[in-house]
Amino acid sequence: MDAPLWTDQYAPSVEDLPQPTVREYLTKARDEPINLVLYGPKGAGKTAAARALARQAHDDHDNDLVELNVADFFDRTKKEITNDPRFDQFLTGKSRMSKRDMINHVLKESASYAPVSGQYKTVLLDNAESIREDFQQALRRVMEQYAENTQFVIATRQPSKLIPPIKSRCFPVPVNAPTHDQTVTALRRIVDAAEVEYDDEGLEYVAGYGGGDLRKSVLGAQTTAEQEGEVTMQAAYETLGDIGNDEKITEMLEAAEGSDFSEARSHLDDLIYTEGYDGAEILEDVLRVGRSRYDGHRLAKLYELAGEVDMGLTESTSDRAQLGHLLAEIGAPVDA
Repeated sequence: MDAPLWTDQYAPSVEDLPQPTVREYLTKARDEPINLVLYGPKGAGKTAAARALARQAHDDHDNDLVELNVADFFDRTKKEITNDPRFDQFLTGKSRMSKRDMINHVLKESASYAPVSGQYKTVLLDNAESIREDFQQALRRVMEQYAENTQFVIATRQPSKLIPPIKSRCFPVPVNAPTHDQTVTALRRIVDAAEVEYDDEGLEYVAGYGGGDLRKSVLGAQTTAEQEGEVTMQAAYETLGDIGNDEKITEMLEAAEGSDFSEARSHLDDLIYTEGYDGAEILEDVLRVGRSRYDGHRLAKLYELAGEVDMGLTESTSDRAQLGHLLAEIGAPVDA
């Protein structure tokens, strides 16, 4: 996309965030700044929530919000870090530092300067599950040293990987994947702001395409609008294609419900090894199809299992094993 991304151009305010609990916690944090851990699945809106908080908390949020994506450090070489223009102000003349010292230096310098407006600034550490334990110890010391004028917001998919001294200095805020209806509401706000024509069926389709990943849904709506000039059911279908593998997913769930684990696993193997889908994509499709098949306790159980599997997919090397567990459990009776 050459145009500005809608996720940035129509970024939500705190009041626009789809999850009521997140709105409540961030409103309190805006009025009484505290360190936060925002945790939840990919695409749920953790980064958007942190930015929304900063925009309302700081008169000059462009300068008083410092964003550090952990992957920019830990997934890159020392040379790549040194040549990144975002870190010039921190690393000029520091080329002989080790990578470890560079990371610690950038972190400390980001926290040390005085806020441009107001009494404090906000440092967002995104994708924090990638921070090694020794660097978390360094982070803990920085948090202690600059607690008076710096609010730390740590965004992660795996809060269990944070060391206890970090957790004890932060208030935990769960950012759950938005529901289908919450996603539709968020999409309606954005297409209205963009002055793009749409129909309810189009928004429903794009919300299903995202499968709980709000960012994916928003970018799907933007792609549809740019290619078709509107976000209707027909336009979204033409642009985004037939979402998922409904027939195969349905057959797999039916086999699991009937305790035919061998048949269910065969469908799973087709999706992974023949069709080439990864575990996260299959899980999204299972949830989307499940919403049309189940309700009440049955649907609640599916989401509970999916949460466990989603966490397992980030830590395991075998998508097949994690989704196999889901299929093995899905046919078990649900207590009323």
